Amino acid sequence: MGKIIMTADDSASVRQMVAFTLKQNGYDVIEAVDGQDALTKLGVKKVDMLLTDLNMPKLDGIGLIKGVRAGALNKFIPIVMLTTESQDSKKAEGKSAGA
Repeated sequence: MGKIIMTADDSASVRQMVAFTLKQNGYDVIEAVDGQDALTKLGVKKVDMLLTDLNMPKLDGIGLIKGVRAGALNKFIPIVMLTTESQDSKKAEGKSAGA
């Protein structure tokens, strides 16, 4: 079994594209439709990495990152935030949250 990567994005097309690319390279992928869905799944499943969008309904990427870092099971996994936001303040906010 390959390493498990979760992708959290409210855009189905982005999730599909990311999942396709990762699967083609030997990774197992768990998809989440928003931050809350991801946090729920991460509470019961150990993964090797999280790729998250910034802007999502229910719980945004920053809230998701903070929730993962505050939990136990996936507290120390690498987290990468993929977003179309280009503001330096948003990048800094993601870094300070733990991405």
